[in-house]
Amino acid sequence: MKEIKFVDVGEGITEGHIQKWLVEDGSEVKEDQPVAQVETDKAVVNLPAPISGLIKIVAKAGTDVKVGDTLAYFGTADELKSSPSTSAAQKNAPSTAQQKPAVQKIVASAASPAAAATEASEVLATPAVRKLARDLNVDISKVIGTGPRGRIIENDVRAFASKASSVPVPKFSEVKEEAHEGDIERQPMSQVRKAIARNMELSWTIPRAVHMDLIDATHLFNIVEMEKQKTKDAGVKLTFLPFIIKATIEALKENPRFNSSYDKERQEVIVKKYYNIGLAAEADDGLRVAVVKGADRMSIIEIAQEIERLGKKVKDKSISIDEMTDTSFTITNIGSLGGGYLSVPMINYPDVAILGVHLIRDMPVVKDGKIVIGKVLPFSLTFDHRVVDGAEAVKFGNAIKGYLEDPEFLEML
Repeated sequence: MKEIKFVDVGEGITEGHIQKWLVEDGSEVKEDQPVAQVETDKAVVNLPAPISGLIKIVAKAGTDVKVGDTLAYFGTADELKSSPSTSAAQKNAPSTAQQKPAVQKIVASAASPAAAATEASEVLATPAVRKLARDLNVDISKVIGTGPRGRIIENDVRAFASKASSVPVPKFSEVKEEAHEGDIERQPMSQVRKAIARNMELSWTIPRAVHMDLIDATHLFNIVEMEKQKTKDAGVKLTFLPFIIKATIEALKENPRFNSSYDKERQEVIVKKYYNIGLAAEADDGLRVAVVKGADRMSIIEIAQEIERLGKKVKDKSISIDEMTDTSFTITNIGSLGGGYLSVPMINYPDVAILGVHLIRDMPVVKDGKIVIGKVLPFSLTFDHRVVDGAEAVKFGNAIKGYLEDPEFLEML
């Protein structure tokens, strides 16, 4: 008899939500057959059967699970008779509320400082982060890490210390809900929305500034319109975005610190020599970032095809974790939503910057001393002010602008 557990799938994921079982309880399954769909922070993961045999499901659909939790057993009918039942498994797995006192008891009954040190050494954290925890009087074993593979970073320790020292305030339910009984609905957050919330909190810790400008996109607009029908006949949907990606990559090559991330613990800038462009994509359950990997080695048509492929996978929730990680720079296409003049995009942590491109509009532009109507593309560049300064942001923005306004560059692509 074998069991299937919710295993560590990487990227610091510690919990998931069982969307549905793909097989019936007690049915015959084959080795490697997908048996369950589990939604994580990043994507929906199909879990395969470890062996051929009968399946006994112990974790119901619609429930949350943590890494290491048993989801089902596999084996012969006789073997499964001795496996824990669904109710027994739930009974043996205490709730979070039940577990907390036990943890507190273990910590309180540590025989010596050496025992506590042994327990703390099992936590994934650098010496600098451990020292910060000691300085702030934080028990690091109770801190939930948001770094790679669950590593505890400085922000996690500071956030824990801040919560511990905050003055309790009356809950909304205690103040308002009773007065509006029947007119309020509590909606639990999905795994995706929880992940978005965590990422936004991480992003908010970045000291950011924003550079905004306007691009004369008349040549860009004309070229896309001219080539759109040709590519449509070839089965490719051409938009402005592949051209923007190409121009951005050229600007990144000239301004490499925008294609980087910041290691706060070591106070180092990690400049990346690859160009994995993240694209913010709206799905019905929240925002995802699909990644066009190695975009500098692709043609305009290949980038357009990859954008379309990833977009479909985001919509049908089949996109993998690998296809949503390892960005070097991110672009959010606000114009694709049909509105917005200028905005302040949130940096996709741990990137150094994010480019927001908006709706191309007919606007007055000056050419040869005369005011004419042109196609204008507004953009916003949010950047990490620890890594780059405003002058560098203007230079980077001017490079993007220069490429997208250059007919020769656009015609070469």
